[in-house]
Amino acid sequence: MELRTLQYFVTVAEELHFGNAAKRLRIVQSAVSQQIARFERELGVRLLDRTSRTVRLTPAGERVLAAARDTLSAAARVRLVAGELDTSVRIGVATCVTPRLDRALARLREGDRVVEPELVDLPVGARVDAVRNGELDVALVRGAFTGTTVTATPAWSEPLHVVVSRRHSFAGPAITLADLDPDGLRLPAREVDPPLFDAIVAALPAAPARPPSGDFLTVLYEVGNDPRTWTLLPAEQLAGDSPRLRQLPLDPPLVVEGHVVTSLATPDACVASYVAAFADWR
Repeated sequence: MELRTLQYFVTVAEELHFGNAAKRLRIVQSAVSQQIARFERELGVRLLDRTSRTVRLTPAGERVLAAARDTLSAAARVRLVAGELDTSVRIGVATCVTPRLDRALARLREGDRVVEPELVDLPVGARVDAVRNGELDVALVRGAFTGTTVTATPAWSEPLHVVVSRRHSFAGPAITLADLDPDGLRLPAREVDPPLFDAIVAALPAAPARPPSGDFLTVLYEVGNDPRTWTLLPAEQLAGDSPRLRQLPLDPPLVVEGHVVTSLATPDACVASYVAAFADWR
């Protein structure tokens, strides 16, 4: 029995959908199905009831899920203890360098226990999975995030800014949602970043008129080309000066929380040091 097999099973049990589990694991669906079938044969018990439309855990699957999570957490603890003298910390991030990230890296290098950060660029779901598996020490996640298989600690608050084309007609230093055409809102698909998407939609007075689609780059390209459109992003996500886009603060402000995500096996002292590194500047 391999830890990888346990992770495949836990992911399928959480998603209750083989296709979604395969996306999170970044492998083909057939490989997930084969691993689960092999796991069931190895245990001699059915873990999942499958139909063409639904997947659900059997009573045995519920028991094995709890044990599998405990085993993965224990394995992460073993890796952590084995690497206590190691000076590196692996951090899962999005593809952008922000002042907060720069400050945090400096804090980690200058703390009581000096570490050398290693940045790993992964999508949100893969970031969290990698922390759970012990492949990452920390992941950064913005938005409405909770988890029972990892520890998510709020570390900072970040304002949401309106992003518009530089040809947009609004000229003030700040903007209200009432100043914007609801039909002009463009958002990326939820699967790009579910916690951030949920936080943005929750902050809006009404659901987006147009179905979200594409990724962040696609949305920003469209907004830059069409002055009638706009989007919302955390202030730090669009770093630097763009010749096509500009950010406008909202009045009144809207904020999203940033979380430091760690393994359930990570000692409290380590969690506190990571949170302090990424916390708002004092």
